[in-house]
Amino acid sequence: MALAAMAGSGIASAAPGDAVILNSTCTYPQVIAAANAQDPAATAALQNDPAANGFLQGLVASPPGSPERQQKIDFVRSFPQAAQFNGLIMSVANTCNNY
Repeated sequence: MALAAMAGSGIASAAPGDAVILNSTCTYPQVIAAANAQDPAATAALQNDPAANGFLQGLVASPPGSPERQQKIDFVRSFPQAAQFNGLIMSVANTCNNY
C-alpha cells in the first residue's frame, strides 16, 4: 500500500508530468524531504514499507532520462489505486530540488 502512496495514475503509459519524474536529478534524501514536508503520514508509510522504499530508492538511483527509469515509472503507474496520490507525486517531483 505504501508503494501506492508514491505511485501514479493507473495505466502503464505516459501521464502528464512523467517527464519531470523521468528527468529529475533529485537524490533520495531530497525526495524524502520534499515528501515529508508535504505529507508526513504518506512519507512515514513509504519509509516503513521495505518493498516500497526499496523501489523508490531504485527509481531515484536509475539514471535520469533512461529507459530503466521509464520502465519503473510505467510499473508504478500500473497500480490504479495509486491515482489518488498524483498531486503529491507531482508536487514532490517539482520541489525536491529545493531540499
